[in-house]
Amino acid sequence: MACQSVAAVMDEQALLGLNPNADARYRHRAMAYFEQLKESQDAWEVCAEALATGIYNDDHVKFFCFQVLEHQIKFRHAGLSAGQQQLIRETLMKWLQCQLMNAQPEKPFIRNKAAQVFALTFVMEYLTLWPKFFFDILSLVGLNPHGVDVYLRTLMAIDAEVVDRDILHSPEEMRRNSLIKDSMREQCIPHLVESWFQILQAYQRSHPELTCQCLEVVGLFVSWIDLNLIANDRFVNLLLSQMSVEELREEACDCLFEIINKGMDPVDKTKLVESLCQVLQSAGFFNVEQEEDVDFLAKFSRLVNGMGQSLVLSWTKLAKTGNVKDTAETLQALESKVPLLLQLLVHEDDDISANIVGFCYEYLHVLKQLPQLTDQQKTNIEAIMLAVMKKLTYDDEYNFENEGEDEAMFVEYRKQLKMLLDRLAQVCPELLLEAVRRVFTNTMQNWQTAQFMEVEVAVRLLYMLGEALPASHGAHFSGDTAKTSALQDMMRTLVSCGVSSYQHSSVSLEFFETVVRYDKFFIVEPQHIPNVLMAFLDQRGLRHNSPKVRSRVAYLFSRFIKTLHKHMNAFIEDILSRIQDLLELAPPDNCFLALLTSDDQLFMFETAGVLIVNGESPVERKQALMRSLLLPLMDAFRLLLAKLLQETEDERQAALADCLSHAVGFASRTSKAFSNKQTVKQCGCTEVYRDCLQTFLPALSCPVQRGPLRSSVRSFLHRMIICMEEEVLPFVPAASEHMLKDCEAKDLQEFIPLISQITAKFKRQVSPFLQQVFMPLVLAIFEALARPAEDNDQAAALEKQMLRRSYFTFIQTITGSGMNEVMANQGAENIERVVFTIIQGAVDFPDPIAQKTCFIILSKLVELWGGKDGMVGFPDFIYKHIVPACFLAPLKPTFDLSDAQTVLTLSECALTLKMIHLKRGPEFIQFLQQDYLPSLQVSPEISQELCQVLQQPDVKVLKNYIKAFFQRAKL
Repeated sequence: MACQSVAAVMDEQALLGLNPNADARYRHRAMAYFEQLKESQDAWEVCAEALATGIYNDDHVKFFCFQVLEHQIKFRHAGLSAGQQQLIRETLMKWLQCQLMNAQPEKPFIRNKAAQVFALTFVMEYLTLWPKFFFDILSLVGLNPHGVDVYLRTLMAIDAEVVDRDILHSPEEMRRNSLIKDSMREQCIPHLVESWFQILQAYQRSHPELTCQCLEVVGLFVSWIDLNLIANDRFVNLLLSQMSVEELREEACDCLFEIINKGMDPVDKTKLVESLCQVLQSAGFFNVEQEEDVDFLAKFSRLVNGMGQSLVLSWTKLAKTGNVKDTAETLQALESKVPLLLQLLVHEDDDISANIVGFCYEYLHVLKQLPQLTDQQKTNIEAIMLAVMKKLTYDDEYNFENEGEDEAMFVEYRKQLKMLLDRLAQVCPELLLEAVRRVFTNTMQNWQTAQFMEVEVAVRLLYMLGEALPASHGAHFSGDTAKTSALQDMMRTLVSCGVSSYQHSSVSLEFFETVVRYDKFFIVEPQHIPNVLMAFLDQRGLRHNSPKVRSRVAYLFSRFIKTLHKHMNAFIEDILSRIQDLLELAPPDNCFLALLTSDDQLFMFETAGVLIVNGESPVERKQALMRSLLLPLMDAFRLLLAKLLQETEDERQAALADCLSHAVGFASRTSKAFSNKQTVKQCGCTEVYRDCLQTFLPALSCPVQRGPLRSSVRSFLHRMIICMEEEVLPFVPAASEHMLKDCEAKDLQEFIPLISQITAKFKRQVSPFLQQVFMPLVLAIFEALARPAEDNDQAAALEKQMLRRSYFTFIQTITGSGMNEVMANQGAENIERVVFTIIQGAVDFPDPIAQKTCFIILSKLVELWGGKDGMVGFPDFIYKHIVPACFLAPLKPTFDLSDAQTVLTLSECALTLKMIHLKRGPEFIQFLQQDYLPSLQVSPEISQELCQVLQQPDVKVLKNYIKAFFQRAKL
């Protein structure tokens, strides 16, 4: 009868929609039914009955029923009646009983969901309603494989709910979880451990998958239960026997790793590790060369790493206590693992090697702390060095032209090896230097016949010494003579042995990287510069057949020239003529691939600029060279702009605009060569950059592709303001006028820093221009902020927020530059409108960065206009609007006093009140006590307290008081 009633009550039509292949109509109905069952007081009970009686064969329906039950336990458990809670317990146990009798187990996804529901019920009821949870389950399940499977999955789900530290829990959940663990330790953990032992023993041959699951459970629980329950002869011998069973050995390794990782007394930990090692060694596990299963060896390497790191931790703790005997024994235990460490470190499989790096690193750290190294320890260090050098080497399969996941993993692995090399340098720098020198010298003597990976790693080791043996500001060739002479010898060999001609991209790259890392070598031995310059300039470098090499060399060449520009005088014009074709602007209809990308060309233009500016040529020659560098860009720009104005096709317009932007970017990059010692004016280059401005500025009025063109010309103007000083000023008004026409919020946001830069740099010189541009700019900003946008358009909202911030920053720059007249001369109505936006920014927009800026502005305006001889009517404005803003903003619910940025805003708010007191004196105190604070229902005592603090000279006291004042007010 029960089955009939359930079938009648369940919505069969809705259940059809649970099938992933059902049409949308049925799926929607299923979703609606799910919501209905979740929210109903008792409709979910039909799902419980369906699970208990097992009337549905459809897996999706079973999963659906568990989901409904899960919702009730997770979100509505407290509201269920005692009978309903009992129904859930009975349902779960009946469902579990059915599993014991079924010939086939449920699908894994159903068993996992059932385990989650069991675990949730356990968490909710174990401490109160169901203390015999595990007893009931174990009594029912016995050693039935289907039942054991659900039991183990439930334990894993309980771990996820109660123990797993990667899952965030509320403080209340953490307290509950601690109580559960305490209760489990007292009541049932020994029984659970016994059940695990029985399962491991019973199923290791017949059901290896259950044994693996059980090993995983032991590994999860061992971190918080009494270790003696597991780390005993009976249990450990069982685990070790499973290390010899092929299907179980990896999981057994992981389980032993978790046991070793358990926090415990250092002496006990050393004993545990040693006893485990003895058994593993006698069982033949240390004979790594004879093991062919790399997956197992990766797990075994992780286990050895755990044992090694545990011993290091024990040694560190014991060394601190001064326990000489135990410290020495632990160090001996550590040292005895080094042969095994070396076997694993040098293994051809990188995963196996990577898993032992942690132990190796920490072992070296131990050696670093010892007062003196024994001969054996020095031998160990040399062996680790040789292993690292060997493992740094690329293999034949590395794909340099199309690097994928395997290559990325090797690059990461190389970074780990580099850490070991750096640590080796700290422990024994002389040994490392000598070992690298030996490998490097031998390889360079035979580079023509050596394989690429041997040559690459030899040069790479020389490169890595630069970081492993640090030197202040790259001064590797002064100071310690042993080190400098060794490095100098190796560098001399590198640049003179001809290895730069080796035909492999990895060797070419490493050669140039190393030359630039040790660029100061050429200051000591400048006679090698011509040969290295030729390597940069010919098919070995900038004209290499690999685009990757060419690209990297373009950057490295710019660094090389910047460092050694004083030694380049004899080569300047030769270099410029050799790179001339690399400085050509690639046309937009370029059918052939250029040698360098436009990004690479930026470095080339910068390099050309550095050569010209820092050369010892007379001013006239510098001027001529700079003009010959920039003139082709200007000519190309004019032609391309004319083409763009006639072009109608969108794609073609974009290509032309891109090309125009590159031309401006290249010209801009040349200006990076100038400095305080070598200015544009001193080099006679003012005129050519003025010509560039006249050539580029017409692009601002181009009706198409405005975004990219404006952006590039604006960047150029930024550079020219820095380089050309006041020579740039005549171009600013026209440029500003064009940039303020038909502009979007983003254009304005990017234009404001330009105006701020001009204001900050030229101050009073640009006052007339600023007075003229101020209101047009402000009105354009107001218009952009007022444009309607969709409620859910987050990009538009963010753009407006950034524009609002830029606007406030602009007003801050104007008020902070001592140009009172810029705002003062805008007329009373405009001034009022602007100042109201500052009040609004301080109070109404929950953006602490903008609010902070607004309070800085208000404080400055009070300073400028709030005194006796200030602006007429402004004192009145202070009392009506600025004082209220200082109180209303912090009282807003969105004003979060636990947020660091907001606290900075509050500090500025306090400084604004301080400034008002400074300018208005007792009148302000009287206004607060008699008018304003009473209107906020502030008691006379607190009013008086606040006013007293305001009158104190110490601003820090005021800031702290104001914070406490508003914290109290918000309670």
